[in-house]
Amino acid sequence: MGIMDAIKVRKAIALQQKGNLDEAMAEYEKLYSQNILDAGYLLPYTVLLLKSRKEENYQKVKDILKAIEKLPNLSQSQKQQIHLNYACAQYKLGHLPEAIHLLEASHQKAPCGNTYEALGYFYIEANDAEKGLPYNLEALDYDDEDPIVYDNLGQLYYRVIGDKEKALTYFQKAHELKESQIDTLYFLSLYDIENGDLEAAQEKLKQAQEGRFSPLNYATPEMIEAKLKEIA
Repeated sequence: MGIMDAIKVRKAIALQQKGNLDEAMAEYEKLYSQNILDAGYLLPYTVLLLKSRKEENYQKVKDILKAIEKLPNLSQSQKQQIHLNYACAQYKLGHLPEAIHLLEASHQKAPCGNTYEALGYFYIEANDAEKGLPYNLEALDYDDEDPIVYDNLGQLYYRVIGDKEKALTYFQKAHELKESQIDTLYFLSLYDIENGDLEAAQEKLKQAQEGRFSPLNYATPEMIEAKLKEIA
């Protein structure tokens, strides 16, 4: 990659870091169309594509990542990010078993926080308490200050095991660690609704609406909007 291309890459990444996502996406698309292959911008590019919630972009993520994995001198963290983003694309395309298999292999090679978060969530989506409970508890041992891990455990107990009381303790801890976490706010609002505190539920749901949704959010903007209308 030449000097001018490197400058373009830095400019695009800076736009994303500043929150100018549409501009960053446009710059990433230009770079990719020019066949400039550099993991430094292609990995964050695939993150934006995953967040777009467009099926055609999920396939594009897979194509980009296949090109990236052939590049020389990839760091361990970049390899892990490739596996994670590819697994997310597989999941969004409806290939959950393949996504789980990929992250299980990645975890065996080099456990990391991002893999614990994503694979822990995939086990919940697969309705697999047998694997999901020990793995998410292992994730908690790995990092007991990760709000996503606590949320995963909350969702596991709520959605899979059916123990809402146990789930609540994990959701409360997740919220304590990160008050803006979308899924945590959504599930806590369900408890508020059950308790008849619609005002508290509305407050949480409106806060969740303002968050930045990821490919691995259980609660979608549509679900939150529907719940708000339901309790209005």
